[in-house]
Amino acid sequence: VSTQSTWEAVVSTQSTWEAVVSTQSTWEAVVSTQSTWEAVVSTQSTWGRSQPGLAMLRTVLLAAAVASASAFAPMAGFGRTATKARTAAVSQLKMQGDFSDAVPFLKRPINLDGEYAGDVGFDPLGFSDVFDLRVLREAELKHGRFAMLAVLGFLVEEKYTLPFFPKMAPVDAHDYFVQQGGGSQIIFWISFVEIFGVVALFETLQGKREPGDFAFDPLGLAKDEATLERYRLAEIKHSRLAMIAIGGFIHQYWVTKQTVFEQLANVKSLS
Repeated sequence: VSTQSTWEAVVSTQSTWEAVVSTQSTWEAVVSTQSTWEAVVSTQSTWGRSQPGLAMLRTVLLAAAVASASAFAPMAGFGRTATKARTAAVSQLKMQGDFSDAVPFLKRPINLDGEYAGDVGFDPLGFSDVFDLRVLREAELKHGRFAMLAVLGFLVEEKYTLPFFPKMAPVDAHDYFVQQGGGSQIIFWISFVEIFGVVALFETLQGKREPGDFAFDPLGLAKDEATLERYRLAEIKHSRLAMIAIGGFIHQYWVTKQTVFEQLANVKSLS
């Protein structure tokens, strides 16, 4: 009985010692947390006087400090709350710190998340913050396809003229046929095509089709998903290039009175 009492006393002493060690560790952790917090507060005060523009960075640091301190807190629920706050703060900083690939000194618009092919974060005027991105992509593809046809027609018109039509530069041909009544025919047929375009756009907004997808692949080029994505990227790149090119063709002729091939063969100075 005496031995048992002694053993119980030893066990009690060991438990007491472990409690003391645990208390000491907890106290050291609290003191360390307090020192860290005071350092953060001191840094925040210094930054607040010197660089007021770093408000977002101060917020992230404060959230991180709170999250670190929560590891030593006795309350079970506080740690999860602080971790969520820290994650949200870091995510917000990452989102706001992501710069555009197209314009490296501008922030990437929040809605341009790379979902569509050819998305390089180019939206300096902020259209993606006002309009539905699906509508913008539908319009871009439509204008790009018309521009590619226009570029092809512009170049062919320089070298070949259909029978019963006078030979003239493409820009002059446009003005000539508008005066002859061709403008009304163009408006009619474009309006006819737009009827199907409006129906397709509503289907896009309802989630039934991808923007610009009319399932038009008579040659069966898109054999698999990877090939389809590659062709989507190629199409949007060619569309953007064609929209710039047709504008350049027309303005070049207005300034120099030379067609594209004439300009390439005999460059005429603007001066």
